[in-house]
Amino acid sequence: MPITTNDGVSLHYETTGDGPTVVFVGDVGYGAWQWGWHHDAVAGPYEAVVWDLRGTGDSDAPAGPYDVATLAADLDAVLGDHGVRSAHLVGAGLGGMIALQYAHEYSRARTLTLYNTASSGDAVDAEALDALGLDRGPKQSLSGAFSPRFREDATDLVERITGWREAEDATGDAFAAQATAMTAFSAPPLYEVTQPAELYYGVDDPVVPSDAAESLAADLPRGTSEAVEGRHCSFVEHAQPVTDRLTAFLDQHTEDQH
Repeated sequence: MPITTNDGVSLHYETTGDGPTVVFVGDVGYGAWQWGWHHDAVAGPYEAVVWDLRGTGDSDAPAGPYDVATLAADLDAVLGDHGVRSAHLVGAGLGGMIALQYAHEYSRARTLTLYNTASSGDAVDAEALDALGLDRGPKQSLSGAFSPRFREDATDLVERITGWREAEDATGDAFAAQATAMTAFSAPPLYEVTQPAELYYGVDDPVVPSDAAESLAADLPRGTSEAVEGRHCSFVEHAQPVTDRLTAFLDQHTEDQH
């Protein structure tokens, strides 16, 4: 369903399931396909909210550059429109940065689950990030996202991912605007982000180095980190164990509320 932000940008989001709300916040360029595996694991006992960042999918693509503060305001507009009072946030890459900013600035964040995220854009390899863009070629741009073994062994799935990307991903100026938001990010004071937080990072991620992700977890008062085999989309490549951990984390912090 579409909403319009205060600056006139139309944002698209969809909801499935019934229960505590889990909101998925996407990475640079990638459409809603990136959350397909998580969505199936979560929707039902939880309400899953998936939205397209400005520049992606069915949302508007206003001229950039974008910044994380604006994207966090977009997230609040989505949650406000849907009447959500509190939500578990799950973000990847840029989406993790948006979740951090949102948790500091707004009152609805309940927990954070972050994939391949850093506290500063200075830690992001801008060239490796740019190489993930669909404009680099559907197959070539997957090399930084998935391990060689995955790309060789899961050829049918890789073909489906390529089709989903061609239908949903941000390209051109919209991709560049989102990438600028990621590389220009500087986290708010992390000691003030007190929500329970779990971070997962790809051990071979060319975009966000392992030490940057580990440092972020260490600086969050309630943060933990765990390595996952793979590259920038390690959370997709190893979706089953990652989503098992996610649902356990959500269950724990839902029970804590009772």
